[in-house]
Amino acid sequence: MDDNMKKIAKISGIAAAVSATVSILSYVTIRSLINVALDRKIPKSMENVRRLISGAPKDEDFKKMQKESGARLMSREYEIVGVMARDGVTLVGHFAPAKDAKRIIIAMHGWRSAWYNDFGMFGDFLEENNCSVLYVEQRGQNNSGGDYMGFGLIERYDCLKWIEWVTERCGDELPIYLYGLSMGAATVLMTAGLDLPANVHGIMADSGFTSPNAIWKYIANHNLHLAYGIGSAMANGICKKKIKCKADEYSTIDALKKSKIPVLLIHGTDDHFVPVRMTYENYKACTSPKRMLIVPAADHCMSYFVDKERYDAAVIDFWRQFDKRAGHGEENDIKLEQLESIGISDTDGGVWVNE
Repeated sequence: MDDNMKKIAKISGIAAAVSATVSILSYVTIRSLINVALDRKIPKSMENVRRLISGAPKDEDFKKMQKESGARLMSREYEIVGVMARDGVTLVGHFAPAKDAKRIIIAMHGWRSAWYNDFGMFGDFLEENNCSVLYVEQRGQNNSGGDYMGFGLIERYDCLKWIEWVTERCGDELPIYLYGLSMGAATVLMTAGLDLPANVHGIMADSGFTSPNAIWKYIANHNLHLAYGIGSAMANGICKKKIKCKADEYSTIDALKKSKIPVLLIHGTDDHFVPVRMTYENYKACTSPKRMLIVPAADHCMSYFVDKERYDAAVIDFWRQFDKRAGHGEENDIKLEQLESIGISDTDGGVWVNE
């Protein structure tokens, strides 16, 4: 072998070693990512990874308002309630009944968050609009039981249990709306594929992803700059072991293709955690009455903070249209013309876009 061939062989060997090292590091990192996603408890060494995973710049004004509104929500009167999930896990909720309730909201918070963090800002609006609210603590988080989170795959059945609890507690005369942020949004959207009772009048989903596998691939590629590669097979294996189903076994797309429940989808254009295209995918797949509000310049779950007026108007109009579904509720007084007057246009059969 001449000197040039030796050099080429040496360089090829180094390249192969580097490639193998990178592959091993990617494998270990993605495996750790999936464990961080699912496990209730994560190693302290991984706690700082959460900001890298979200990909979002820190917004001090948003954090301050979130903290203040969360404390305000926690200070209100509510009843701590519980149900048993179908797999025996104990789930906890906080029920705040309205004096003259017009509807009931079942609110599902996001990944590694808490009910008061995610719904503090919106809580005032719900109270002002005569909503009884059940703020759920999702499994694997806070005071609810379970060692793992299921990214909507198993939480959809938890949501069904909470619907049963609300109906038993409050009767079936008032319309129920399922409302979720981020992973909570994926949860309520996946619930749309189940056989729901007639008193469930709608689903409101803010910043929802389509499936665990899809969001993990996006985060690995875009936020952590890793090739997902064998991540899909790895995710399926880990999920099957921990939560008894695969990461790509079900999706919001699957659920919405057979949905019979009206859906309101909300998303910010500048979401660094869950890409806005996933909400467009959900909208396209949905076969039931659907509405969509896209908020320019809003990052993950920040649409209400960025544009409270349009968010409120879109939700009220959604209620106006669907409170009377199945003969229940009263029509609200807001009209489409009022939405248009503040810059929301019905551009595509119910697509509300802030202009």
